[in-house]
Formats: sequence, C-alpha cells, structure tokens
Amino acid sequence: MKHKLLYLGALVMLAALVPAAAQAQSKVGTTAAPFLNIAVGARALGMGGAFTATADDPSALYWNPAGIAGIERFEASFVHTDWLVDLKYDVVGVILPIKGAGTLGAQTVFLTMPDQEITTTLQSQQDGTGLFFSSGSMAMGLSFARAFTDRFKLGITAKWVREWIWHEDANTIALDLGSIYRTTFHNMRIGVAITNFGGDMSMSGRDLMHYHDADETRSGNNARVLSEWSTDNWPLPMCLRFGLAMEILQNKDHRITTAMDAIHPNDNRESVNLGCEYAFREQFMLRAGYKSLFMPYSEEGLTLGAGVRTKTRGGPGFGLDVAYEDFGRFDAVYKYSIIVSY
Repeated sequence: MKHKLLYLGALVMLAALVPAAAQAQSKVGTTAAPFLNIAVGARALGMGGAFTATADDPSALYWNPAGIAGIERFEASFVHTDWLVDLKYDVVGVILPIKGAGTLGAQTVFLTMPDQEITTTLQSQQDGTGLFFSSGSMAMGLSFARAFTDRFKLGITAKWVREWIWHEDANTIALDLGSIYRTTFHNMRIGVAITNFGGDMSMSGRDLMHYHDADETRSGNNARVLSEWSTDNWPLPMCLRFGLAMEILQNKDHRITTAMDAIHPNDNRESVNLGCEYAFREQFMLRAGYKSLFMPYSEEGLTLGAGVRTKTRGGPGFGLDVAYEDFGRFDAVYKYSIIVSY
C-alpha cells in the first residue's frame, strides 16, 4: 500500500509541474511532417496516449523503441485510422527478437488523401482543369532495442521521413531514443523517449523551376533565365515524453494498469496524458484515458478502447483492438489494430 501511495504521489507531482510550463508560447504550425504526432495503435490511444512506460507491443516502435526489448515472439501489427477530413492513416510494424542479441523492429507509416482536382485563377479553370494531383506523408524506420538488465531497457530508431504534393517533395532522416526502467515499487515503470530528432525539411521539385528576368528595368537582356524558387526549411516535430505506469491490481484473473505521460513538444505547449487498462485473464481488455490535459484550445480529450487476445496451442496468437477518441468540434476518430504473434 505504501508503494502505491508513492506512485500516486509521483503522478500528482508530475501533473502539478505541467500547468506552469504550459504557459510558454505555443508554436503550433511551425514544424514539418505533423503526421508524426498522430498516435499509433488502438491500445495506446484507448489509454489516452499514456503509453511511454507501458509500451510492450509493436506500437512501441512509435511511443518508445525500448519497449520492443520485452517482446519474446515475432509480432506484426496493422493499424488503420479514419483520420480527420477524409485522411487515411495506416501503419505496419514488425518485431523480430534475436536470441542473445536484442530485438529488431521495422515500421512503415502512411498518411494519404484522395487525389484532388487542380484549379487555377483562370475563370474557365476555377472549377477544375481535369487534371489531378496527389499528396501525402510517409515514414519508414528500423529499430533496435536490448534489455541490459532485468530492469533496464534501451532502444533506438532510425527513420526516413518524406512528404510530397504534386511534383514536389521533402525528405530527411530522424532518430528516436527511448529507455524503460522497472522499479521495485510494485513493478512501477519509468519511461523516457525523445522522438523525431533530425534534420529540417524543405520542398523541392520541378514545379519550382521558372524563367526569370534578372533586371526588368532593362530591355534587350535575357528575360528567360532559368531559376529555382527556394522554400523555407522547417524542423521536425520533436517531442520529449516522460511516462509512469504501474499495476494497481494484478492476479491470475484481473489486472488494472494505470499510466501517465508528461509531454514536451517543440511545436505546442506541454500537456499530460492519462490512461488505464483493465484486463480479464489477459484475454479481454477495456481501456479509458484523457489526452492533452492542461493544453489550452485542444480538441482532444476523452478516449475509450477495448481489445481481445486469443492464442492457439503451439501456433500463432491474434489480437484485435479498437479505440474511440473525442475530437471536439471535429468528427470523432476511430482506430483499429490487428496484432499477429508467432
């Protein structure tokens, strides 16, 4: 009981620190590749995104790469989200343990939208030219994690990030670093992760090539000098997460896990995510959480989720998770995850 009170006290202290920091100026819209902030995994979303210290399934490749070090079998996950304004968000992750060496992981993330018809300022083309353009974002990452002791794990991810629209695109390389430490206080875990630490992104492509008159005040000079427009460089949405998680009830039939994440991004104000998960015989799960606590003007809030796990004797295991997120004035977001292990 004493250890549980210490855990709850740590949560309260952590929450108390965030509101003061949250008074800092917001930097919304000052980074590239904002899709990197979209939560991966229906289980994690159902817990309000408080998953940094809990991460123990393939979605750990997003939340905290150290978490994959605790996975002992091959696992693959498939995540689909009907995101805002008809966007589609899809993620595929694979985990491969290597006995005596560590754990490898790979993840591919896509944010896509339907092709849009091109319009111009010409009166005859304001309703469309009959041509279409595509746009989207993607990230591909490779991860490695290892448990150095029975209580301490480290992980790292290297990923390639790309965004494109019509004939222009931007690319860069980024790193994620994470650690998880399991204490003696009723298995309380402390997780720390820094994500999207990498280079800036700048659009380039053939539509930025134009003919230019270097001196419009003079006649007779070359008015068709080939030139390229240069776009600004934008940083990635780097984020530092600090998480706590612990089972407040655990026996052969029931488990209740509570979790809390404090989040410090470079493109928004600080906030806190809260979450909990109830499991019955590790087969049926119910989840609830709250995202972006203390963040002003946030549309995010209540999250709910459920999951089921099945195993075959000597064969593969299967899992299905679903999650709901209230998005304020926007339509609610639904996320679905399938996990296969062998």
